[in-house]
Formats: sequence, C-alpha cells, structure tokens
Amino acid sequence: MTAIRATNLSKRYGKTVAVADLSFDVEPGQVTGFLGPNGAGKSTTMRMILGLDLPSSGDVLVDGVPYERLKSPLRKVGALLDAKAVHGGRSARNHLLAIAQSNAIPASRVEEVLDIVGLREVAKRRVGGFSLGMSQRLGIAAALLGDPEILLFDEPVNGLDPDGILWIRTLMRKLAAEGRTVFVSSHLMSEMAQTADHLIVIGKGRLIADTSVEEFIGRSSQGYVRVRSPRLAEVAELIKVAEMHPDHLRVTAMSTLEIGTITARAGIPLEELTFVQPSLEAAYMELTKDSLEFSA
Repeated sequence: MTAIRATNLSKRYGKTVAVADLSFDVEPGQVTGFLGPNGAGKSTTMRMILGLDLPSSGDVLVDGVPYERLKSPLRKVGALLDAKAVHGGRSARNHLLAIAQSNAIPASRVEEVLDIVGLREVAKRRVGGFSLGMSQRLGIAAALLGDPEILLFDEPVNGLDPDGILWIRTLMRKLAAEGRTVFVSSHLMSEMAQTADHLIVIGKGRLIADTSVEEFIGRSSQGYVRVRSPRLAEVAELIKVAEMHPDHLRVTAMSTLEIGTITARAGIPLEELTFVQPSLEAAYMELTKDSLEFSA
C-alpha cells in the first residue's frame, strides 16, 4: 500500500495560496526527497500530512486513512518538523518518556532511541541548554520512539556537524532498506544526491517533478559532452556546434555516439569522449528558477 497519498491538496491563508492542487504518492522502501525553494509549501504540506493544518481542499491519506484516524499514530508515523518545539525545562529522557507514555510505548524504548541518536550521556540534561544539533538528534529520537513504518523529517541536518550529517544520512538509508517510508525535506542538494532515491519537487505550492533522482537530473539541459583530441580544431570544424576551450570542446547538441561516429569516419583520433552529467544542484536550480519567491 502507498504510505502517503496526497490528492488535489490545496491550502490557502486568506488570499495567499500556500499549496495548490498538489497530488503525489510516497512509497515505502525508499528515501523520498521533498524539495522546493523557500515558500514553496513544503512545511505546510508536511503539516497537512500530520493533521496539524487542515486542507482548504483535497485530502491526504497516511496508510490509507487520514492521520487523525490512526489508532496509535506514533507507532505508525514518526515526524520531526521543529527540533526546538520542546519543553526546555525537561531533561532529554523525561521529554521522550512523556511522549512515549502518550502512546503506551514502553520506557525501555526511550533508552534504545537515546542510544540510536547518541544522546545517552546527556539524557539527564535539560533540553533548553541543547545546541541545535543536539536538539535535532532529540527530535529524531522522538520520531523513532514508536518504531514507526513511516518517517517524516523536515530539514533534519540543520545544525549537525559533518559527522552528524553522515550519521543521519546513513540512518535514513538504513530505515528505507528495512522497508520503511522515509520522506525528507531538505535544501542541501549535495545531501539529497547521496541520500534520496526519489524526488518530489514543488514550487509556489505546485508540483514541478515527481521522479527518480536520475530522471530528474536527466531533465536538465546542463549536461554536455567533453571532447579532447590532438586535432581539436578539426573536430570543432567538423561538428560545428562545439564550444571551444583551450584543451577540449564542450558539446550540448550532440550525443557521444554521434560525435564518435563523425570523427571516426573522418579518421580523427579522440583522447576523450565523455558525457558530463549535471549535478542535482544544477538540475534543481534550472528547473526551479521560475518558482523562486525571493531572488537576487
């Protein structure tokens, strides 16, 4: 069964349209990246998934039902939306215990998730004194408490150091490999390139792309063929659509096969014939450039 299904989902705040007729599915067994510029509607969409905001129209189902109809929601869905939305006077352990008791989750699970996120040594410290990175780890611990099948993370790497980023990346991949659904919003394209299997991209509340990472990058026009040859000027004259550089040609209008065939027929040797794929960041910037709320 599809883990999360949004159908014609819309949200308006007065005259402001935050989400507009948005439809997508989030499937289990993979990490789905949720991307979009600031103000695109990502956080609003996640809040609607969790029943924290009501749609103006359309609906969103979690495991086939609205979130509020789940019998033990924390055992089905774990979420991190705002790492600092905690009672600062409680210790990390007591914060997790309070959440666990609300869904009849045993106290032993609190100790397990403290170990998973690496907060065992500071479990007795008040949360109000935590750094952003420590708060992120605590929020992830809370999301994992019910050992849920579905996990939602909104900007989970905020405040994490390089070791922490590697840790959360590995954790999300591990959770997906176990057959769980991982839906993660992030602005860090380098992380999404290494973590996500599938992408849902929105801009100004509307769907831009719903595709695999590879297909998304493949849509970009920024890929090119790099050509090197001891007779570079002859190659440039032959194919006529090349951008000349001191030691290579950059070709966007022909494939490696076409270039290789033409140069072989002309008897011109090649030292390199490589398709250079654009990065996820480059593809993202190209495909969302018309959906920016703020630009300079």
